[in-house]
Parts: sequence; structure tokens; C-alpha cells
Amino acid sequence: MNGTLGVRTCDAVGIVVVASSPQAPGAIMSHPTTARRTAAHQWLALVVGVLYLAVGILGFFDTGFTGSTGFNEDDPSQTLWVFGINPLHNIVHVVVGGLGMVLWSRPRSARVFGWILVVGYGATAVYGFLVVDSSGANLLNINMADNWLHVGSVVVGLLIALWPRPAATEVPGHTEA
Repeated sequence: MNGTLGVRTCDAVGIVVVASSPQAPGAIMSHPTTARRTAAHQWLALVVGVLYLAVGILGFFDTGFTGSTGFNEDDPSQTLWVFGINPLHNIVHVVVGGLGMVLWSRPRSARVFGWILVVGYGATAVYGFLVVDSSGANLLNINMADNWLHVGSVVVGLLIALWPRPAATEVPGHTEA
């Protein structure tokens, strides 16, 4: 292995690069790796994703795929618990939930999901407060309970996006030789 590199995995935690030094053939040098653990903001992104996906799917049991009067109807009697829904609203929840379930697994992508919640639900909250009493413009059948849930989603999105980054930790037992 004179001057060549080899790679081996280390306890499914990281990668250790092993190299033979040209000055000392046969000597093996290993470099510490950092452990990657799933951070709290990632778990929060997953939970939010699962919840939004479940709410979106459950909403279809109430509205069907076309609703009683249309795809984007504004029917105050059509609710899931206390939240106004319609098929278009359900699709939004399924998409947001799917994004959360796809993006949670890596720290950076979980933060992207947090920013998606902040921007998307921030805009939806503003829209909702403007159209809550306007049946013609309320395409998502948003009621006041939805508005406050959207504000809460913005707060949770900020938690996910701005959660403090953990300090890197070295894998025990791997030091330079």
C-alpha cells in the first residue's frame, strides 16, 4: 500500500481513511471521524411531516376528492375537528407532510423544511386572515382555527430551522497513530 489510500467503515458511524505513508511504508494512519446523530430538529421535522400527512389523508375521508360542491369549496360546515378543509386544503397537507417525511433525515434538509413551513404557512396565515370571512376568495376553506394553527406552524418551522447546531464529537478509539 505504498502511497495508496484505502477506505473502511467504522462502526457504522463514520468513515476512517487509512493511508500508508511514503516515508514509512506499512505504517497506517487513521483520522478521527465525527459521529452523526439525529438531532432534535430533525425529529421535530419528521413528527410535523407525519402529522400533516395524516391530517391530509384523514381530510379526504371527510371531503372525498371533489367535496360536496367542488374541489376548492368554501363550506364552513366541512371541518376536520374544528379546522376547515376541502380537497385542495387536503392536498396541501399531504404535500407538506410528504416534504417533512422526505427532508427530515439530514440536518440541513430538515432546516430547509423548517423554512418551507415558515414561508408557506406564514403566507397562508396572512392569506387566511384576509379571506376568513370572504367566501369567494377563500379557496382553501380556511377558518379562524386554521389561521391560528398556521401561525403555530410558523413557530414550529422557526424551531426546526433555527435549532442550535450540535457540537461535533469524535468517535472514541480513533486517533492518529
